[in-house]
This record gives sequence, C-alpha cells and structure tokens, in this order.
Amino acid sequence: MGTLKNIVANLKLFKRVYIFLGIIIAIVTIGTIGFMLIEKWSFLDAFYMTVITTATVGFEETHQLSSLGKLFTIFLIIISFGTFALAISSITKYIMGGDYKINLKQYRTNKLLNTMENHVVICGFGRVGKQVAEDLNSKKTRLIIIDINAEEFEKSHLLENFVFIKGDSTDDEVLASAKLDKATAVISCLPKDADNLYVVLSARELNRSLKIISRATHATSVAKLKLAGADNVIMPDSIGGTHMASLVANPDVVEFLDSIRSQGNEGVNIESIAFNELPVEFQFKKLKDLKVLKIRTITSVTIIGYKTAAGNYIINPTGEEEIVPHSKLFVLGTPSQIKHLNDLLGLK
Repeated sequence: MGTLKNIVANLKLFKRVYIFLGIIIAIVTIGTIGFMLIEKWSFLDAFYMTVITTATVGFEETHQLSSLGKLFTIFLIIISFGTFALAISSITKYIMGGDYKINLKQYRTNKLLNTMENHVVICGFGRVGKQVAEDLNSKKTRLIIIDINAEEFEKSHLLENFVFIKGDSTDDEVLASAKLDKATAVISCLPKDADNLYVVLSARELNRSLKIISRATHATSVAKLKLAGADNVIMPDSIGGTHMASLVANPDVVEFLDSIRSQGNEGVNIESIAFNELPVEFQFKKLKDLKVLKIRTITSVTIIGYKTAAGNYIINPTGEEEIVPHSKLFVLGTPSQIKHLNDLLGLK
C-alpha cells in the first residue's frame, strides 16, 4: 500500500509532462494505425507520414494518397493542429522554467524517504533545531528535518545523512510523511509551546515506542508536554542561564565538560553501553565478574558511571553492580580508545 502511494505521489510530480507526452503519443499512434489500415502502408511509412503531417514540416507524401487517405490526413491535421506545438512548447517551458528541477528534487526526496529507518526527526529548523541537527549530523545520525521555511536550511552546512521536508510540523500528513513508524526519536524545536505540544501528541499517537524530546519556553508547559507523551523536555533559556552561572561558580569544571562536548568525535567522548548491546556472555554478570574494571588498563577508557534498571545513576561503580536489562555503562575516552573497547566487547 505504501509503495503504491509513493508511485502515485511521484507520478503527480511530473503530471504535466505525462499528459502532454500522452497527447503526442496518442496522436502519432492514431495517425500511424490509420495510414496502415487505410493505405496498407508499412509501419515505417505510416509513422513517417504521421510525423511530417502533425509536425507540419511540409515534405512530400510517402505514397500517393487515396481519397479516403486524404480525408484521414485532413482529420489528422485538424486534431493535431496546435495541439502538437502546444505540447512541445509546454514541455520545453516546464523543463526550462524551473518547475522540472523543483519536482525532480522532490522526487529524489521521496525516493530517499523510502530508505529512511532508525532516523531522528527534527521539527523546526530555527536557532535550536539547527544546533541539534548539526550536532547529530556530526555523529552521522540519519535525519529528517521538517520546517516551513527552506531558506535557513539551504544556508546550513548539512551535506549528508538527512532529508528536508518543507511543511508545517503540526500538520498530521507532514509529520506522518517523516516515517515516524521507522524513526528512533523525534525532537520538537518549535518556538511555540502549543505547537510543540501538538507535535508530541501526534508523534506519540503515530509511534508508541518513539523517544520524544521537546523544547519548552515556559516552565508551566513542562508538565503538560510530559503528560502529552514527551520523554524529555528541555528549556534552552533556563539551561543557558544555569550554564553561565556555573562558569562563575565552577569555571574550570564547566570548561572541562564543555571541551569534552565540543571536541566530539575528534577529542574525548562519553559513550553509553546498554544491556542489549552487549554479547550474551556479558549479560547478567557483575562488573567485577566480567573484569570490566580491567578495561581501563586494557583500553585506557574510564568507566565513569552506571545506570541501574530503576533509572538511578551510580558514579564510579565499584564492580558489584550487575548488568541487567535496562541498565547501562558510561565510559569516557578518545575515539580510538572507545573503538578498542567496542572491539574487545564485540560491539558494533
């Protein structure tokens, strides 16, 4: 069903071309068959006669026409008069006028959309959405970005791993076109809390297991967004103010954490390892039983935290913690060190 809809959508993009091409083909077909039946000509002669007649080129007749053949030629000239020229000029105008490029771009977008899965949908490409997109793009995360304004997106430096959909995120059809059923997360970065609330409600209805993160401008909206289905609600202004205050209270600590975040893949990373990402032989074991703490000496990464199945965080785990479903390990290291760890544990 989905494939049929995609085919129909793609056909609509080039409908004008298909209509005029259909008219041309229909006229040529009628003329060719007519001459073959009336004059008993070969296909090539009938086709040639049809083309020079409809195109009003003015060459001599292929063979002497009978009376019925002359009447049919008159009929062919009447039905093709202006139609053939109009079709050719319309197709030329469609290609040269820019509509073709726009529709071809939309066709490529639709084609790429069909391949998207395990992606993140970003609703809104303003100041916050742009930063989210650039950070995720640096980690090679596949993105679908929805925004009603394409100008800001065209100015960005996103070159791969993304699909841009021009439209209103609060429109159910636009939101559904972002393949939410195959997405891993939705991040709503719209400036109005009411719009974010609508996106959260719609996204949760489309995919119950989806991770939903929403922006909030007012503190009173946080509880409503979570009630609507948001897993996390972020207030950028509040976080920014807290961050600036921390730069005064604990400048060295904050600058150190900022350097970890800003360096990203090129510097130091904090990565998580979930229970279901580990090989079977490492599951349901204590950290000390797996000798995980020795990983520090083998790979040089540092285990800085552990998240229990209940959602509690333990800083610098001792080794008594058990790796159970929904638990996670947090490690700190350079990309090469973390890659070494992944190889050691057999992670992808």
